[in-house]
Amino acid sequence: MSRSAHTKPMVLCLSGLDPSGGAGIQADMEAMLMTGSHCLPVITSLTVQNTQNVQATQPVNGEILRHQVESLLSDLSISAVKIGLLDGPDNVRVVADILKQLRDVPVVADPVLIAGGGYDFGAVDIIDLYLEQIAPHATIMTPNTHELFRLAKGSDSQSEAAERLLQAGAKHVLVTGGHEPGELITNRLYSSQKGDEPSQWQWARQPGEYHGSGCTLAAALASYLAQGHIVTDAASLAQDFTWQAIKYGWQPGAGQLIPNRRYPLEI
Repeated sequence: MSRSAHTKPMVLCLSGLDPSGGAGIQADMEAMLMTGSHCLPVITSLTVQNTQNVQATQPVNGEILRHQVESLLSDLSISAVKIGLLDGPDNVRVVADILKQLRDVPVVADPVLIAGGGYDFGAVDIIDLYLEQIAPHATIMTPNTHELFRLAKGSDSQSEAAERLLQAGAKHVLVTGGHEPGELITNRLYSSQKGDEPSQWQWARQPGEYHGSGCTLAAALASYLAQGHIVTDAASLAQDFTWQAIKYGWQPGAGQLIPNRRYPLEI
């Protein structure tokens, strides 16, 4: 087989390190491997966590982040960017500078503000800075409903909150409804295009709580965008992959389950 036959779209992933392997950069790498893209992993934060909760974090020095990405850009062609945990104002500013160099590349911004176990990543200064410096570069943001209302504080409805993120510069907002009650999970995709009604998907809720489902969704979405899918199709494919990974999820520790992103190899 020729060397060119092995070429895959490459996705720059800026995410935290999760020692439990359930979320963060590990979720990005697994999801992209299984959806046909190559992950370029750049760690933004070292975390102390397990499947139950996060205990502490240590942001990676901004200049280290910058130098890692500059090295990648000098050698590789990046087809999409996925942003996960940005741990501190320095992280946010450096990543915003990086995105200015990648203006024509689709960007998936997953605003990681609250860990599944309740740990709060989202200081007020981070939230305001995120909206100011990351949202304008986002092809699509992927907040859950808790994160949505943290970002768009004071909003009275999901649609109003999503509109606030669109007004901040995001082209699309995919709001995931896993934290809302009911047997069905409703996800809605809002667009900055005037007159577009939100697209909507519903998925059967699986039993249990999952660690890393949001990271899995955002990573798969970035992977499909890197392959040239339009946003609506990429969102649909990414949700299906994530739902299947959750369906076949497993519980490695005493806390939450984690999505089985390798499920296609095991069924």
